[in-house]
Amino acid sequence: MSTILITGATGNVGHPIAARLAAAGHQVRALVRSPERASPILPEGVEAVQGDVTDPDSVRAAVRGCELVYHAAGLPEQWRLDPADFTRVNVEGTRNMVSAAQAAGVERFVYTSTIDVFRWTPGEPFDESVLDPDPRPTHYERSKQEADRIVAEAAEAGLSTVFLHPAAVYGPAPVLTPGLNDFLVRLARRKVPMLLPGGMPVVYSEDVAEGHIRAATDAPDGARYILSGPYLTLEEIARAVARHIPGAKVPRVMPIGLARALSVAGEAIARVIRKPPLIPRGQLHFLESHAVPGARRAEEELGWSATEFNQGLERTLGHFAAQGWAPG
Repeated sequence: MSTILITGATGNVGHPIAARLAAAGHQVRALVRSPERASPILPEGVEAVQGDVTDPDSVRAAVRGCELVYHAAGLPEQWRLDPADFTRVNVEGTRNMVSAAQAAGVERFVYTSTIDVFRWTPGEPFDESVLDPDPRPTHYERSKQEADRIVAEAAEAGLSTVFLHPAAVYGPAPVLTPGLNDFLVRLARRKVPMLLPGGMPVVYSEDVAEGHIRAATDAPDGARYILSGPYLTLEEIARAVARHIPGAKVPRVMPIGLARALSVAGEAIARVIRKPPLIPRGQLHFLESHAVPGARRAEEELGWSATEFNQGLERTLGHFAAQGWAPG
């Protein structure tokens, strides 16, 4: 069995990867900033190793002796008070991970990228064929583009690497973080006054974990795989939640002009009060971009498949209820 390091093991992607690998008998390390806080929520059998992707020394120590590295950590949100955080964590953190993996001679580096690095036309299906050569509109997207290039350069230099590109991830998780899971909880608790226009492609967290693990063992060097289920509007997601949660409502959709105005004003206020805006411009941009990624390559080459959304949603809402985050 292998010794494996995972970053982001308390998050929506890394946690189910760690759980599956530990259950299979591998020696799994999780790079965490606070072992005391992380240990209670890490999967059974996963060792908490203190460190941070922004600290090269701690990363080198954690990677030493590992055959396989899963780098699933990063800042997924679309707004930070200091936009340099995206560079510090997503870009330099990835650089540190790649450098440590190269120095330690790991056998494979599995990188969690994003669909945002690809070029697409709104509303038209796309695959892994074309990376967007132009800078994307948001700090988050640009940081992921730069991080992706760092990993690609390492792959060209000889590091055995595979790239996974998940859509918006939902599913059981040890903690509630900004993103689709938080939106589902707020819908279930009737805390969403109005829906934003647009939508997103979604994918179940356990499916994302399965895709990573299959790619680690079965994919050729440098391969890229989109992991995505259906594209859903926020209204369609709200209707699905309402079918499962008694009393949940389907809010009205906000006009796009109003959403844009509130987003601009909200970010200006956020910089003053030092709290996240209600509608980050990056979030609204993503919802408007109508990304329709296709997962055919993962299906054909890895034997991967996406859980049907209503089935995944039922499991997810059941987990939220058990955690006390949402009504049962």
